[in-house]
Amino acid sequence: MAEDLYKTLGVSKGASEEEIKKAYRKLARKYHPDRNPDDPGAEERFKEVQGAYDVLSDAEKRKEYDAGGAFAGFGGGRGPFGPGGGGPAGFGGFGTGDLGDIFSGIFSRGGGGQARPQQMRGRDLETEISLSFDQAVNGTQVSVAVPKAERCRTCGGNGAKPGTRPTTCPRCEGSGIDAQSQGIFSISRPCPQCGGAGQIVEDPCPTCGGSGLTRQTKRYKVNVPAGVKDGTRIRLAGKGEAGPRGGPPGDLFVTTRVTPSPVFKRLDDGNLEVTVPIAVTEALRGATIEVPTLEGTKKIKVPPGTRHGTIQRLRGEGAPRPGGKGRGDIRYRLEIEVPQKLTEEQREAAEKLAETFNGSDPRERLMREAVRK
Repeated sequence: MAEDLYKTLGVSKGASEEEIKKAYRKLARKYHPDRNPDDPGAEERFKEVQGAYDVLSDAEKRKEYDAGGAFAGFGGGRGPFGPGGGGPAGFGGFGTGDLGDIFSGIFSRGGGGQARPQQMRGRDLETEISLSFDQAVNGTQVSVAVPKAERCRTCGGNGAKPGTRPTTCPRCEGSGIDAQSQGIFSISRPCPQCGGAGQIVEDPCPTCGGSGLTRQTKRYKVNVPAGVKDGTRIRLAGKGEAGPRGGPPGDLFVTTRVTPSPVFKRLDDGNLEVTVPIAVTEALRGATIEVPTLEGTKKIKVPPGTRHGTIQRLRGEGAPRPGGKGRGDIRYRLEIEVPQKLTEEQREAAEKLAETFNGSDPRERLMREAVRK
């Protein structure tokens, strides 16, 4: 029994907080009632997932659950029937040493818990924005249009026709909980008549049909911090979908999609890299060359005898690092550019250069080692 909630989320008992959160988000999206309007089984599964997450995402409740034996399987929900809010699947607060909470939540003598149902939180939403390389490096503000469920303007979100109000559910008397007797205990579940809302809309709003929500398109300004990468997620708290019947909204997550630069390559260590061609003569005798930076250009020195692929670095000239941790570096990879065709003058000069090396063979050492093997 102690591992049932872990199995519900498909994680091991030793799963980290991030693994639990990731598993919950995946399953919540899969089984959310809005995505499965014709599948009542999905709603039940969604409630199970939410209930499991409500316990395992809270360090104290998880500790009680792991050590609590059979009764721990009903621990401390944060859904509309528990004290923490958040979703439609909590089963009431079950804390150690608090019999009042126990008997007014899941296990109550004779049924009669008067727990007030909490409002259901709206769904989190995700969208993407396209950024140029310069926008990602320097930061910018982007406008996004998001279609989503918003509070109905006609009824104000309560689902009732203007001039009327929702009435208290006669079955659960407004608690949203339906208690069923199991011997000396009573196991609570969402009231089947009001769906756990605690209220019934007898005269639905003509605009939203009683849901309290309508489909609208909202436009938001997204402040993109300097230095974001492709795939960075930006959270806009409270900008997700509105909750049913006036419930709190979810969050909006904006993922950045950055167009690659034709000049600067982003590295895994947060630095930038630029491939810089140099002439054979510059590699041989050294030179001072001009290279691009994010702010314009700068000059770097190419030492005499520079090899193909040598790296030069300008520190602090790269992209801003997240969290205000300064700027990265720009690495310049020097690549010797060999002409495909030579003029007669260049060919003669190359012959004279070869003569000055007295016929030295750069592969002599390589071949000597190969023969030894």
